[in-house]
Amino acid sequence: MAELNGIWEEPSSEALLFGQYVHAWLEGETAFEEFIKNTPSLFNRKGELYAQYKQADNMIKALKSDDLCMFILQGEKEVIITAELFGVPWKGKLDVYNPEAGRFADLKTARSLREKVWHSELGYCSFVEAYGYITQMALYAEIEKRFTGRQDWLEPLIVGISKEDPPDKAVINMDEGIMQVELEEVEKNLDRILQVKHGGEKPKSCGKCKYCRATKKLDSIIHFAELIG
Repeated sequence: MAELNGIWEEPSSEALLFGQYVHAWLEGETAFEEFIKNTPSLFNRKGELYAQYKQADNMIKALKSDDLCMFILQGEKEVIITAELFGVPWKGKLDVYNPEAGRFADLKTARSLREKVWHSELGYCSFVEAYGYITQMALYAEIEKRFTGRQDWLEPLIVGISKEDPPDKAVINMDEGIMQVELEEVEKNLDRILQVKHGGEKPKSCGKCKYCRATKKLDSIIHFAELIG
């Protein structure tokens, strides 16, 4: 809400620039060159990538050398889709759109593809679950179906590439039952989201993100166990 109201602009981060660099490559040569031109902070005075970003080039090479990854990444890039869902207008952007092949794909970078990630509600789980990617892909599938008027979902696939050296990679799918559950959860929570967005209810602070840390005002003492609770 702070971003929507124009009182907070999320600062760029190394991880964000890292992902943007890899995604710019996916968009094509022209988009990649434009991104490099407009992001001089990635490079030193010699025009070389800073050490912390060089692994991004290795990740791109790993994707380019894998036939399955490159096959799944074939299609129209950065396609905007819109539709009404649960009585609300939605917009999504598909990394790779290939309706002729019956699929769309999203490119995800991650610290590790196999490492268990802690989620406050799910416990330890995969990065796909922890970062809400199943919800995202379910929404994209439903929005695209309504956008085109088709009867069934396209197959959603995630092409995952890790920041490890050497990078790990995987093409990941998800079953429709889990996706349907995620859509039901979105619909269940949507009323409060709309109430917050339109000023009927106040947003709750997570206390952990950059905005919440920057604006936090303490009003109590906590037990040490609460630090990771």
